[in-house]
Amino acid sequence: MGVAGDGAALIWCPFPDRETARAIAGQLLEEGLVACANIIGEVESLFVWQGARDSASETGVLFKTTAARLDAAVERLGKLHPYDTPAILGWHADAAWPATRAWLGSVTQPET
Repeated sequence: MGVAGDGAALIWCPFPDRETARAIAGQLLEEGLVACANIIGEVESLFVWQGARDSASETGVLFKTTAARLDAAVERLGKLHPYDTPAILGWHADAAWPATRAWLGSVTQPET
């Protein structure tokens, strides 16, 4: 449903709390890097960090953007995130409703 450049893309990222998630999501929206941020709420994260198993309560966010803005959005999110090594995963959506693709393209700003 569309070529890679005009397709949809998603980014998943956990944050330490809802306030931080909301602030950074607002910054990415303001900068035109994403069209939407779904702040999902509290998630329990189980992980291995520096050789030890650990867990944390975090706030998960799913960002919606375009394939063309994916790399820039991931890069900016990494710079804004408070963790030293944030878990930021972005991927191209295999399919998107045409109206959704059009909306994403109309809201995100083209690269300059």
